[in-house]
Amino acid sequence: MSAAAPADPFAGPRACLEELIGWLEGTEAACLTHAELEDQLDARGRELLRQLYQGQLDLRALREDRARVTDAEGVRHGAVETGHLRPLATVFGAVEVCRLAYRHRGHANLYPADAVLNLPDERHSHGIRKLAAIEAARGSFEEAASALTRTTGQPIGKRQTESLTARAAADVEDFYAGRRPPPAPETDVLVISADGKGIVMRPDSLRPATAKAAVTTKLATRLSKGEKRHRKRLAEVGTVYDLTPVPRNATDVMGPHDDGQPPPAPKANNKWVTASVVAAAAEVLATVFDEAERRDPTHQRTWVALVDGNNHQIETVKAQSAARGIEVPIIVDFVHVLEYLWAAAWCFFAEADPAAEHWVRDRAIAVLNGAARAVATGLRRRATAQRLTASKRKKADQAARYLTNKAHYLDYPTALNAGWPIATGVIEGACRYLVKDRMDITGARWSAQGAEAVLKLRAIRANDDLDEYWRYHLERERHRVHESRYLNGVIPAAA
Repeated sequence: MSAAAPADPFAGPRACLEELIGWLEGTEAACLTHAELEDQLDARGRELLRQLYQGQLDLRALREDRARVTDAEGVRHGAVETGHLRPLATVFGAVEVCRLAYRHRGHANLYPADAVLNLPDERHSHGIRKLAAIEAARGSFEEAASALTRTTGQPIGKRQTESLTARAAADVEDFYAGRRPPPAPETDVLVISADGKGIVMRPDSLRPATAKAAVTTKLATRLSKGEKRHRKRLAEVGTVYDLTPVPRNATDVMGPHDDGQPPPAPKANNKWVTASVVAAAAEVLATVFDEAERRDPTHQRTWVALVDGNNHQIETVKAQSAARGIEVPIIVDFVHVLEYLWAAAWCFFAEADPAAEHWVRDRAIAVLNGAARAVATGLRRRATAQRLTASKRKKADQAARYLTNKAHYLDYPTALNAGWPIATGVIEGACRYLVKDRMDITGARWSAQGAEAVLKLRAIRANDDLDEYWRYHLERERHRVHESRYLNGVIPAAA
Protein backbone atom coordinates (compact mmCIF):
# COMPACT_ATOMS: atom_id res chain seq x y z
CA MET A 1 0.00 0.00 0.00
CA SER A 2 1.31 3.45 -0.92
CA ALA A 3 0.29 6.93 0.17
CA ALA A 4 1.83 10.32 0.71
CA ALA A 5 2.35 11.98 4.08
CA PRO A 6 0.17 15.10 4.63
CA ALA A 7 1.72 18.47 3.91
CA ASP A 8 1.16 19.61 7.50
CA PRO A 9 1.65 16.56 9.76
CA PHE A 10 0.31 18.33 12.83
CA ALA A 11 -2.82 19.89 11.31
CA GLY A 12 -4.93 17.00 12.62
CA PRO A 13 -3.52 17.08 16.17
CA ARG A 14 -3.98 20.84 16.36
CA ALA A 15 -7.61 20.54 15.28
CA CYS A 16 -8.10 17.67 17.78
CA LEU A 17 -6.64 19.78 20.60
CA GLU A 18 -8.81 22.78 19.73
CA GLU A 19 -11.86 20.54 19.61
CA LEU A 20 -10.96 19.07 23.02
CA ILE A 21 -10.50 22.51 24.57
CA GLY A 22 -13.75 23.71 23.00
CA TRP A 23 -15.56 20.69 24.44
CA LEU A 24 -14.09 21.38 27.90
CA GLU A 25 -15.30 24.98 27.67
CA GLY A 26 -18.81 23.91 26.61
CA THR A 27 -21.95 23.05 28.53
CA GLU A 28 -21.69 19.27 27.99
CA ALA A 29 -18.43 18.97 29.95
CA ALA A 30 -19.73 21.34 32.62
CA CYS A 31 -22.59 18.98 33.40
CA LEU A 32 -20.43 15.91 33.96
CA THR A 33 -19.42 14.45 37.29
CA HIS A 34 -15.70 14.12 37.95
CA ALA A 35 -15.84 10.39 37.15
CA GLU A 36 -17.62 10.99 33.83
CA LEU A 37 -15.13 13.74 33.02
CA GLU A 38 -12.26 11.34 33.71
CA ASP A 39 -13.73 8.76 31.34
CA GLN A 40 -14.25 11.30 28.57
CA LEU A 41 -10.77 12.81 28.91
CA ASP A 42 -9.23 9.36 28.95
CA ALA A 43 -10.75 8.51 25.57
CA ARG A 44 -10.37 11.96 24.01
CA GLY A 45 -6.89 12.44 25.43
CA ARG A 46 -5.75 9.09 24.05
CA GLU A 47 -7.02 10.10 20.62
CA LEU A 48 -5.06 13.37 20.85
CA LEU A 49 -1.90 11.46 21.78
CA ARG A 50 -2.51 9.03 18.90
CA GLN A 51 -2.76 11.90 16.45
CA LEU A 52 0.38 13.53 17.87
CA TYR A 53 2.18 10.22 17.45
CA GLN A 54 0.90 9.97 13.87
CA GLY A 55 1.99 13.55 13.23
CA GLN A 56 5.56 12.80 14.29
CA LEU A 57 5.63 9.73 12.02
CA ASP A 58 4.28 11.80 9.12
CA LEU A 59 6.90 14.48 9.75
CA ARG A 60 9.64 11.86 9.59
CA ALA A 61 8.21 10.63 6.29
CA LEU A 62 8.34 14.14 4.81
CA ARG A 63 11.95 14.59 5.95
CA GLU A 64 13.24 11.15 4.91
CA ASP A 65 16.10 11.54 2.46
CA ARG A 66 17.36 8.88 0.09
CA ALA A 67 20.32 6.74 1.10
CA ARG A 68 22.65 4.23 -0.51
CA VAL A 69 21.25 0.87 0.60
CA THR A 70 23.02 -2.50 0.38
CA ASP A 71 21.60 -5.65 1.91
CA ALA A 72 23.42 -8.26 4.00
CA GLU A 73 24.31 -10.24 0.84
CA GLY A 74 26.04 -7.22 -0.65
CA VAL A 75 23.25 -6.51 -3.17
CA ARG A 76 22.54 -2.86 -3.89
CA HIS A 77 18.89 -1.83 -3.64
CA GLY A 78 18.87 1.03 -6.08
CA ALA A 79 15.16 1.33 -6.93
CA VAL A 80 13.30 3.57 -4.50
CA GLU A 81 9.55 3.89 -4.09
CA THR A 82 7.79 6.45 -1.91
CA GLY A 83 4.67 6.15 0.17
CA HIS A 84 4.96 2.59 1.47
CA LEU A 85 2.69 2.20 4.49
CA ARG A 86 2.69 -0.27 7.36
CA PRO A 87 0.31 -0.40 10.34
CA LEU A 88 1.51 -0.03 13.92
CA ALA A 89 -0.60 -0.62 17.01
CA THR A 90 0.68 1.61 19.81
CA VAL A 91 -0.34 2.22 23.42
CA PHE A 92 -2.27 5.26 22.13
CA GLY A 93 -4.03 3.49 19.26
CA ALA A 94 -3.46 2.46 15.65
CA VAL A 95 -1.19 4.56 13.42
CA GLU A 96 0.49 4.15 10.03
CA VAL A 97 4.15 4.50 9.19
CA CYS A 98 4.91 5.94 5.76
CA ARG A 99 8.47 5.44 4.45
CA LEU A 100 10.69 4.85 1.45
CA ALA A 101 11.04 1.32 0.12
CA TYR A 102 14.39 0.24 -1.36
CA ARG A 103 13.90 -2.51 -3.92
CA HIS A 104 15.85 -5.03 -5.94
CA ARG A 105 14.28 -7.72 -8.10
CA GLY A 106 14.19 -11.08 -6.30
CA HIS A 107 15.05 -9.56 -2.89
CA ALA A 108 12.86 -8.40 -0.03
CA ASN A 109 12.30 -4.65 0.24
CA LEU A 110 14.42 -2.74 2.74
CA TYR A 111 13.12 0.13 4.87
CA PRO A 112 15.88 2.09 6.63
CA ALA A 113 13.26 4.29 8.32
CA ASP A 114 11.89 1.18 10.06
CA ALA A 115 15.36 0.53 11.44
CA VAL A 116 15.68 4.09 12.74
CA LEU A 117 12.34 3.67 14.52
CA ASN A 118 13.31 0.12 15.56
CA LEU A 119 9.88 -1.11 14.55
CA PRO A 120 8.93 -4.67 15.47
CA ASP A 121 8.17 -7.34 12.89
CA GLU A 122 4.66 -7.75 14.21
CA ARG A 123 1.92 -5.14 14.22
CA HIS A 124 2.08 -4.33 17.94
CA SER A 125 4.62 -1.83 19.23
CA HIS A 126 7.33 -2.55 21.76
CA GLY A 127 5.35 -0.46 24.23
CA ILE A 128 2.42 -2.86 23.96
CA ARG A 129 4.83 -5.78 24.15
CA LYS A 130 6.25 -4.47 27.42
CA LEU A 131 2.74 -3.99 28.83
CA ALA A 132 1.95 -7.57 27.82
CA ALA A 133 5.08 -8.77 29.61
CA ILE A 134 4.15 -6.92 32.80
CA GLU A 135 0.49 -7.92 32.83
CA ALA A 136 1.02 -11.56 31.80
CA ALA A 137 3.61 -12.00 34.53
CA ARG A 138 1.07 -10.70 37.03
CA GLY A 139 -2.13 -12.54 36.05
CA SER A 140 -3.70 -14.85 33.48
CA PHE A 141 -3.35 -14.19 29.74
CA GLU A 142 -7.07 -13.45 29.63
CA GLU A 143 -6.73 -10.84 32.37
CA ALA A 144 -3.61 -9.45 30.69
CA ALA A 145 -5.47 -9.09 27.38
CA SER A 146 -8.28 -7.23 29.16
CA ALA A 147 -5.76 -4.91 30.83
CA LEU A 148 -4.09 -4.18 27.48
CA THR A 149 -7.43 -3.43 25.88
CA ARG A 150 -8.32 -1.05 28.72
CA THR A 151 -4.95 0.69 28.55
CA THR A 152 -4.69 1.06 24.79
CA GLY A 153 -8.36 1.43 23.88
CA GLN A 154 -8.07 -1.24 21.17
CA PRO A 155 -8.97 -4.94 21.28
CA ILE A 156 -6.04 -7.28 21.94
CA GLY A 157 -6.83 -10.98 22.16
CA LYS A 158 -5.61 -13.65 24.56
CA ARG A 159 -3.55 -15.45 21.90
CA GLN A 160 -1.99 -12.16 20.77
CA THR A 161 -1.06 -11.41 24.38
CA GLU A 162 0.54 -14.84 24.80
CA SER A 163 2.54 -14.35 21.58
CA LEU A 164 3.70 -10.86 22.65
CA THR A 165 4.74 -12.24 26.04
CA ALA A 166 6.83 -14.96 24.39
CA ARG A 167 8.56 -12.35 22.23
CA ALA A 168 9.22 -10.20 25.29
CA ALA A 169 11.06 -13.05 27.04
CA ALA A 170 13.24 -13.99 24.06
CA ASP A 171 16.51 -12.53 25.39
CA VAL A 172 16.48 -13.38 29.09
CA GLU A 173 19.22 -16.04 28.92
CA ASP A 174 21.54 -13.87 26.81
CA PHE A 175 20.92 -10.89 29.07
CA TYR A 176 22.12 -12.74 32.15
CA ALA A 177 24.98 -14.44 30.31
CA GLY A 178 26.55 -11.03 29.69
CA ARG A 179 25.48 -9.30 32.88
CA ARG A 180 27.89 -8.31 35.63
CA PRO A 181 26.39 -9.20 39.05
CA PRO A 182 26.70 -6.81 42.00
CA PRO A 183 29.98 -7.08 43.96
CA ALA A 184 30.10 -8.85 47.31
CA PRO A 185 32.82 -9.23 49.97
CA GLU A 186 35.08 -12.24 49.44
CA THR A 187 34.22 -13.32 52.97
CA ASP A 188 30.57 -13.76 52.00
CA VAL A 189 29.40 -17.29 51.26
CA LEU A 190 28.07 -17.95 47.77
CA VAL A 191 24.95 -20.09 48.08
CA ILE A 192 23.29 -22.03 45.26
CA SER A 193 20.04 -23.92 45.47
CA ALA A 194 17.38 -25.49 43.24
CA ASP A 195 13.97 -27.08 43.53
CA GLY A 196 11.07 -28.14 41.33
CA LYS A 197 7.37 -27.29 41.16
CA GLY A 198 4.75 -28.88 38.92
CA ILE A 199 2.66 -26.88 36.43
CA VAL A 200 -0.59 -28.12 34.91
CA MET A 201 0.01 -28.30 31.16
CA ARG A 202 -2.04 -28.69 28.03
CA PRO A 203 -1.86 -32.30 26.80
CA ASP A 204 0.31 -31.37 23.81
CA SER A 205 2.87 -29.68 26.12
CA LEU A 206 3.49 -32.60 28.47
CA ARG A 207 6.84 -34.37 28.34
CA PRO A 208 6.53 -37.61 26.31
CA ALA A 209 6.92 -39.89 29.33
CA THR A 210 4.23 -38.00 31.28
CA ALA A 211 1.83 -37.95 28.33
CA LYS A 212 2.31 -41.69 27.84
CA ALA A 213 1.61 -42.38 31.51
CA ALA A 214 -1.68 -40.49 31.41
CA VAL A 215 -4.77 -42.60 30.87
CA THR A 216 -6.51 -42.44 27.51
CA THR A 217 -10.02 -43.22 28.79
CA LYS A 218 -11.66 -40.12 30.19
CA LEU A 219 -14.69 -39.67 32.38
CA ALA A 220 -17.39 -37.37 31.14
CA THR A 221 -17.77 -35.13 34.19
CA ARG A 222 -14.41 -35.15 36.00
CA LEU A 223 -10.73 -35.91 35.66
CA SER A 224 -9.93 -39.57 36.04
CA LYS A 225 -7.21 -40.78 38.41
CA GLY A 226 -4.52 -41.03 35.76
CA GLU A 227 -5.28 -37.61 34.32
CA LYS A 228 -4.89 -35.97 37.72
CA ARG A 229 -1.55 -37.64 38.32
CA HIS A 230 -0.07 -37.11 34.87
CA ARG A 231 -1.12 -33.63 33.81
CA LYS A 232 1.80 -31.66 35.26
CA ARG A 233 5.24 -30.79 33.95
CA LEU A 234 8.01 -29.94 36.39
CA ALA A 235 9.37 -26.41 36.39
CA GLU A 236 12.90 -26.25 37.78
CA VAL A 237 13.72 -23.18 39.86
CA GLY A 238 17.24 -22.11 40.78
CA THR A 239 18.72 -19.37 42.92
CA VAL A 240 22.09 -17.83 43.79
CA TYR A 241 22.66 -15.43 46.63
CA ASP A 242 25.38 -13.94 48.83
CA LEU A 243 25.37 -14.48 52.56
CA THR A 244 27.46 -13.03 55.37
CA PRO A 245 28.34 -15.96 57.68
CA VAL A 246 26.67 -16.02 61.09
CA PRO A 247 28.10 -18.81 63.31
CA ARG A 248 25.44 -20.58 65.39
CA ASN A 249 24.90 -23.71 67.47
CA ALA A 250 22.11 -26.28 67.69
CA THR A 251 20.14 -24.47 70.39
CA ASP A 252 20.27 -21.25 68.37
CA VAL A 253 18.53 -23.07 65.53
CA MET A 254 15.91 -24.78 67.66
CA GLY A 255 14.50 -21.85 69.59
CA PRO A 256 14.76 -18.42 71.18
CA HIS A 257 17.32 -17.53 73.81
CA ASP A 258 16.46 -17.52 77.51
CA ASP A 259 15.83 -13.78 77.27
CA GLY A 260 13.19 -14.38 74.59
CA GLN A 261 15.27 -12.79 71.83
CA PRO A 262 15.38 -14.59 68.47
CA PRO A 263 18.70 -16.30 67.77
CA PRO A 264 21.05 -14.89 65.14
CA ALA A 265 20.54 -16.16 61.60
CA PRO A 266 22.30 -15.53 58.28
CA LYS A 267 20.46 -13.35 55.78
CA ALA A 268 20.44 -13.71 52.01
CA ASN A 269 21.65 -10.74 49.92
CA ASN A 270 21.73 -10.05 46.18
CA LYS A 271 19.26 -12.85 45.44
CA TRP A 272 19.02 -13.97 41.83
CA VAL A 273 16.47 -16.48 40.58
CA THR A 274 15.80 -18.36 37.37
CA ALA A 275 13.19 -20.90 36.28
CA SER A 276 12.35 -23.06 33.29
CA VAL A 277 9.68 -25.57 32.38
CA VAL A 278 11.37 -26.38 29.06
CA ALA A 279 14.97 -26.99 30.15
CA ALA A 280 15.88 -30.11 32.12
CA ALA A 281 16.81 -29.80 35.79
CA ALA A 282 20.48 -30.36 34.95
CA GLU A 283 20.40 -27.44 32.47
CA VAL A 284 18.84 -25.10 35.03
CA LEU A 285 21.48 -26.06 37.60
CA ALA A 286 24.17 -25.39 35.00
CA THR A 287 22.68 -21.91 34.56
CA VAL A 288 22.77 -21.45 38.34
CA PHE A 289 26.45 -22.40 38.39
CA ASP A 290 27.07 -19.97 35.52
CA GLU A 291 25.63 -17.15 37.61
CA ALA A 292 27.73 -18.21 40.60
CA GLU A 293 30.85 -18.14 38.44
CA ARG A 294 30.00 -14.67 37.19
CA ARG A 295 30.00 -13.60 40.85
CA ASP A 296 33.19 -15.49 41.68
CA PRO A 297 35.08 -16.27 38.45
CA THR A 298 38.34 -17.14 40.20
CA HIS A 299 36.68 -19.34 42.86
CA GLN A 300 38.05 -17.34 45.76
CA ARG A 301 34.90 -17.51 47.86
CA THR A 302 33.27 -20.38 49.74
CA TRP A 303 30.45 -22.00 47.78
CA VAL A 304 27.64 -23.96 49.44
CA ALA A 305 24.81 -25.90 47.80
CA LEU A 306 21.48 -26.28 49.60
CA VAL A 307 19.19 -29.09 48.40
CA ASP A 308 16.04 -30.80 49.65
CA GLY A 309 17.52 -34.29 49.44
CA ASN A 310 16.63 -35.04 45.81
CA ASN A 311 19.26 -37.47 44.55
CA HIS A 312 19.28 -36.10 41.02
CA GLN A 313 19.96 -32.60 42.33
CA ILE A 314 22.79 -33.89 44.50
CA GLU A 315 24.41 -35.77 41.61
CA THR A 316 24.03 -32.78 39.30
CA VAL A 317 25.65 -30.45 41.84
CA LYS A 318 28.54 -32.89 42.14
CA ALA A 319 28.92 -33.09 38.36
CA GLN A 320 28.85 -29.32 37.89
CA SER A 321 31.33 -28.82 40.74
CA ALA A 322 33.75 -31.36 39.28
CA ALA A 323 33.46 -29.92 35.77
CA ARG A 324 34.31 -26.43 37.04
CA GLY A 325 37.05 -27.54 39.40
CA ILE A 326 35.53 -26.20 42.59
CA GLU A 327 34.63 -27.89 45.85
CA VAL A 328 31.02 -27.25 46.84
CA PRO A 329 29.79 -28.67 50.17
CA ILE A 330 26.22 -29.98 49.85
CA ILE A 331 23.83 -29.41 52.73
CA VAL A 332 20.43 -31.11 52.90
CA ASP A 333 17.65 -28.85 54.14
CA PHE A 334 17.18 -29.18 57.89
CA VAL A 335 13.43 -28.49 57.64
CA HIS A 336 13.04 -31.72 55.66
CA VAL A 337 14.80 -33.54 58.50
CA LEU A 338 12.34 -32.03 61.00
CA GLU A 339 9.41 -33.18 58.89
CA TYR A 340 10.72 -36.74 58.95
CA LEU A 341 11.24 -36.58 62.72
CA TRP A 342 7.71 -35.28 63.30
CA ALA A 343 6.27 -38.03 61.10
CA ALA A 344 8.22 -40.59 63.14
CA ALA A 345 7.01 -39.09 66.42
CA TRP A 346 3.42 -40.13 65.78
CA CYS A 347 4.57 -43.74 65.65
CA PHE A 348 5.39 -43.47 69.37
CA PHE A 349 3.05 -40.81 70.76
CA ALA A 350 -0.67 -40.19 70.73
CA GLU A 351 -1.80 -37.35 68.51
CA ALA A 352 -1.28 -33.91 70.14
CA ASP A 353 0.74 -35.40 73.00
CA PRO A 354 3.02 -32.54 74.26
CA ALA A 355 5.76 -35.10 74.95
CA ALA A 356 6.15 -35.53 71.18
CA GLU A 357 7.42 -31.95 70.87
CA HIS A 358 10.16 -32.48 73.43
CA TRP A 359 11.08 -35.80 71.82
CA VAL A 360 11.42 -34.19 68.36
CA ARG A 361 13.44 -31.29 69.76
CA ASP A 362 15.91 -33.61 71.47
CA ARG A 363 16.48 -35.63 68.31
CA ALA A 364 16.69 -32.54 66.13
CA ILE A 365 19.42 -31.13 68.37
CA ALA A 366 21.23 -34.47 68.18
CA VAL A 367 21.12 -34.34 64.36
CA LEU A 368 22.35 -30.72 64.42
CA ASN A 369 25.25 -31.89 66.60
CA GLY A 370 26.23 -34.49 64.00
CA ALA A 371 24.53 -37.63 65.37
CA ALA A 372 22.19 -38.38 62.45
CA ARG A 373 23.13 -42.07 62.24
CA ALA A 374 22.75 -42.52 66.00
CA VAL A 375 19.28 -40.97 65.86
CA ALA A 376 18.37 -43.32 63.01
CA THR A 377 19.51 -46.32 65.06
CA GLY A 378 17.49 -45.09 68.03
CA LEU A 379 14.34 -44.83 65.92
CA ARG A 380 14.62 -48.40 64.74
CA ARG A 381 15.40 -49.71 68.21
CA ARG A 382 12.44 -47.97 69.81
CA ALA A 383 10.06 -49.23 67.12
CA THR A 384 11.35 -52.77 67.71
CA ALA A 385 11.24 -52.46 71.51
CA GLN A 386 7.62 -51.31 71.37
CA ARG A 387 6.83 -54.19 69.01
CA LEU A 388 5.15 -51.89 66.51
CA THR A 389 3.55 -53.49 63.47
CA ALA A 390 5.06 -52.86 60.05
CA SER A 391 2.35 -50.33 59.23
CA LYS A 392 2.63 -48.57 62.59
CA ARG A 393 6.42 -48.21 62.40
CA LYS A 394 6.50 -47.26 58.71
CA LYS A 395 7.16 -43.53 59.26
CA ALA A 396 9.86 -44.23 61.84
CA ASP A 397 11.62 -46.57 59.41
CA GLN A 398 11.35 -43.95 56.64
CA ALA A 399 12.90 -41.31 58.89
CA ALA A 400 15.70 -43.67 59.93
CA ARG A 401 16.38 -44.54 56.30
CA TYR A 402 16.43 -40.87 55.28
CA LEU A 403 18.85 -39.93 58.08
CA THR A 404 21.14 -42.82 57.19
CA ASN A 405 21.12 -42.25 53.42
CA LYS A 406 21.63 -38.49 53.73
CA ALA A 407 24.06 -38.55 56.66
CA HIS A 408 26.95 -37.40 54.49
CA TYR A 409 24.98 -34.23 53.64
CA LEU A 410 23.84 -33.57 57.22
CA ASP A 411 27.14 -32.14 58.43
CA TYR A 412 25.36 -29.40 60.34
CA PRO A 413 28.16 -28.90 62.91
CA THR A 414 30.51 -27.73 60.15
CA ALA A 415 27.82 -25.60 58.55
CA LEU A 416 26.75 -23.93 61.79
CA ASN A 417 30.32 -23.28 62.96
CA ALA A 418 31.12 -21.71 59.59
CA GLY A 419 27.96 -19.60 59.63
CA TRP A 420 26.36 -21.24 56.58
CA PRO A 421 22.61 -21.58 56.02
CA ILE A 422 21.03 -24.99 56.59
CA ALA A 423 17.49 -24.39 55.29
CA THR A 424 16.17 -24.00 51.75
CA GLY A 425 13.69 -21.24 52.57
CA VAL A 426 15.01 -18.97 49.80
CA ILE A 427 14.44 -21.47 46.99
CA GLU A 428 11.12 -22.61 48.43
CA GLY A 429 10.01 -18.98 48.52
CA ALA A 430 11.15 -18.60 44.91
CA CYS A 431 9.08 -21.64 43.91
CA ARG A 432 6.09 -20.04 45.54
CA TYR A 433 6.28 -16.57 43.99
CA LEU A 434 7.68 -17.63 40.62
CA VAL A 435 5.52 -20.68 40.02
CA LYS A 436 2.69 -21.33 42.45
CA ASP A 437 1.38 -17.77 42.86
CA ARG A 438 1.04 -17.34 39.07
CA MET A 439 0.98 -20.73 37.38
CA ASP A 440 -1.50 -22.37 39.78
CA ILE A 441 -4.36 -20.05 38.89
CA THR A 442 -7.50 -22.17 39.13
CA GLY A 443 -8.36 -23.81 35.83
CA ALA A 444 -5.20 -22.68 34.04
CA ARG A 445 -3.53 -25.12 31.65
CA TRP A 446 -0.32 -24.00 30.05
CA SER A 447 1.50 -24.41 26.78
CA ALA A 448 5.23 -24.96 27.17
CA GLN A 449 5.97 -21.69 25.34
CA GLY A 450 3.52 -19.63 27.40
CA ALA A 451 4.65 -21.07 30.73
CA GLU A 452 8.33 -20.61 29.86
CA ALA A 453 7.86 -16.97 28.89
CA VAL A 454 5.93 -16.14 32.07
CA LEU A 455 8.50 -17.89 34.27
CA LYS A 456 11.34 -15.95 32.65
CA LEU A 457 9.56 -12.64 33.02
CA ARG A 458 8.58 -13.30 36.63
CA ALA A 459 12.22 -14.11 37.36
CA ILE A 460 13.33 -10.87 35.69
CA ARG A 461 10.88 -8.92 37.85
CA ALA A 462 11.86 -10.80 41.00
CA ASN A 463 15.50 -9.90 40.28
CA ASP A 464 14.46 -6.24 39.81
CA ASP A 465 16.06 -6.27 36.36
CA LEU A 466 13.07 -5.49 34.14
CA ASP A 467 14.08 -1.99 33.04
CA GLU A 468 17.69 -2.97 32.38
CA TYR A 469 16.57 -6.10 30.56
CA TRP A 470 14.11 -4.17 28.42
CA ARG A 471 16.82 -1.83 27.14
CA TYR A 472 18.90 -4.88 26.27
CA HIS A 473 15.90 -6.57 24.61
CA LEU A 474 15.23 -3.55 22.37
CA GLU A 475 18.87 -3.48 21.25
CA ARG A 476 18.70 -7.19 20.45
CA GLU A 477 15.50 -6.56 18.51
CA ARG A 478 17.22 -3.83 16.50
CA HIS A 479 19.96 -6.28 15.57
CA ARG A 480 17.61 -9.19 14.77
CA VAL A 481 14.98 -7.30 12.84
CA HIS A 482 17.00 -4.54 11.19
CA GLU A 483 20.79 -4.55 11.39
CA SER A 484 21.01 -8.17 10.27
CA ARG A 485 19.41 -7.17 6.94
CA TYR A 486 22.13 -4.72 5.93
CA LEU A 487 25.74 -5.06 4.82
CA ASN A 488 28.03 -5.41 7.86
CA GLY A 489 25.03 -4.78 10.09
CA VAL A 490 25.16 -1.03 9.39
CA ILE A 491 21.86 0.77 8.89
CA PRO A 492 22.37 3.20 5.99
CA ALA A 493 22.15 6.91 6.67
CA ALA A 494 20.76 9.50 4.28
CA ALA A 495 23.23 10.74 1.68
